[in-house]
Amino acid sequence: MFEHIDTSLIDWSRAQFALTAIYHWIFVPLTLGLAVIMGIMETAYFRTGDEFWKRTAKFWMKLFGINFAIGVATGLILEFEFGTNWSNYSWFVGDIFGAPLAIEGILAFFMEATFIAVMFFGWEKVSKRFHLASTWLTGLGATISAWWILVANAWMQYPVGMEFNPDTVRNEMTDFLAVATSPMAVNKFFHSVLSGWVLGAIFVTGVSCWYLMKRRNKAFALSSIKIAAWVGLAAAVLSAWSGDGSAYHVAQKQPMKLAAMEGLYEGGNGMGLVAVGALNPAKQSPEDGVNPFLFRIEIPKMLSLLAERDANAFVPGINDLLNGGYTLKDGSQALSAEEKRMRGRQAIQAFAEYRAARAAGNEDKALDAKQALQENIAYFGYGYIKDNHELVPNVPLTFYMFRIMVMLGGYFILFFAAVLFLVYKKDLSRMRWMQWVALLTIPLGYLAGQAGWVVAECGRQPWAIQDMLPTCAAVSKLDVGSVQTTFFLFLALFTILLIAEIGIMLKAIRKGPEF
Repeated sequence: MFEHIDTSLIDWSRAQFALTAIYHWIFVPLTLGLAVIMGIMETAYFRTGDEFWKRTAKFWMKLFGINFAIGVATGLILEFEFGTNWSNYSWFVGDIFGAPLAIEGILAFFMEATFIAVMFFGWEKVSKRFHLASTWLTGLGATISAWWILVANAWMQYPVGMEFNPDTVRNEMTDFLAVATSPMAVNKFFHSVLSGWVLGAIFVTGVSCWYLMKRRNKAFALSSIKIAAWVGLAAAVLSAWSGDGSAYHVAQKQPMKLAAMEGLYEGGNGMGLVAVGALNPAKQSPEDGVNPFLFRIEIPKMLSLLAERDANAFVPGINDLLNGGYTLKDGSQALSAEEKRMRGRQAIQAFAEYRAARAAGNEDKALDAKQALQENIAYFGYGYIKDNHELVPNVPLTFYMFRIMVMLGGYFILFFAAVLFLVYKKDLSRMRWMQWVALLTIPLGYLAGQAGWVVAECGRQPWAIQDMLPTCAAVSKLDVGSVQTTFFLFLALFTILLIAEIGIMLKAIRKGPEF
């Protein structure tokens, strides 16, 4: 059904999609976070009638609008790349994957576009109540938009609610609710949106501390910090909780990703969680016998507890997943990677026989081939894997990015707690060192979000859709040179847009709120 394609084309297509996604995620989380904070500020204006809160909300809305505009541009390009660079993917699962993206465009995006106009231009044209509703609905639209995009992404991590139709050569949706409300989608939504709230709170706190450093707009800065820090602390704590839920579902549905996140080659019962560790660069393959760590400090039995909710549970490592033979929860024996690849090839062969039999009008042979296909369809994607090692993601990248995300998440909780203590119990306006800490924390907020997405996407490799479709079968058959050219064009374009956005935002920040 799919042709094997030059690996350089796969690498460049992945790089182009990753580039677009990385730039897009620079803008999305700030949009989500600022929407909540400016909504709270306008609510304060609505309740008190104090013009101070109106001007405060309008200032952060200005920065929201600048960020929102660039985010839309990168998001549209990202969705088009499914058709241009990943046409086999779009054909194979377009009936399922396209549904949440269509809902996002029709419902959420138009909801944002409608109410954002009222939010910016309706201050003197509509009632205070309607304007407040427009502000919250703009944020709600952005959040709903995130929901449907994350549903689509979660389905790639854990495909449910579909059935393969050998006549159309497509996976067709059989249960929309299963797709829209899968546990992985729910956890991914909360974790991603809460991380956006954290970034928004960090951004507002950092920018407000810049005003304190410059000894200007003190009341505005301190009031903004109080709201942002409370939002940030709540979101950071809840993000840790949702992150635990996400990791649990990864353990259940993507055990190879979990093994890469932990640098775990040999599994076992009562496995410890690596709190601090350094991987051994001499480790080149799962079977080479080299110790995967230069050093590590573990929390005893914590990995088993987090992965299975049982401190003594078995957690498979990379070699266990490749070699199989361990006992699954249903009492069956896990298949080896080689057995899965063999059954995948059987599925592909059965599919070819089915198509040939249908074309020849031999219904009995077609029925037999279809039955063989159905028996092996769960391993269809493995038939395109050439070597077992392809099933192992980039362990160092996944391992270190996971720890960066987790450590920064813990730091953000401490950061917001310290900011709240200092702003209420001390005089934050006089603490220049803390103002610098807040300002320098802004890039760490972006780093944490990007690290999380690296874990989610690189840890899933080589799969475009987990266990169903590898990237080698999902990519469009394009000229490598054209993909390289567009990669560098997008790199230049997105960088120019980012520089322009930063410049416009810095100009707005230097000008400050209008009091």
